[in-house]
Amino acid sequence: MNRNPVESSNLKSAGYEDTVLEIEFLDGGVYQYFDVPQAVYDGLIQAESPGKYFWANIRGAFRYARV
Repeated sequence: MNRNPVESSNLKSAGYEDTVLEIEFLDGGVYQYFDVPQAVYDGLIQAESPGKYFWANIRGAFRYARV
């Protein structure tokens, strides 16, 4: 999946395809979050702080797996 870089102290990049959100963290971990609405991805990419958006809107809200 193609990921776009994000400006964050915790996240490195994020990509989205067919309701799957893929996030790469600065520590090198890559996770896929499932059944994520397009609006949530858009919110992450547009957020002033993608890290805070992730903690408030994604972490704990969706099934995920480490890639």
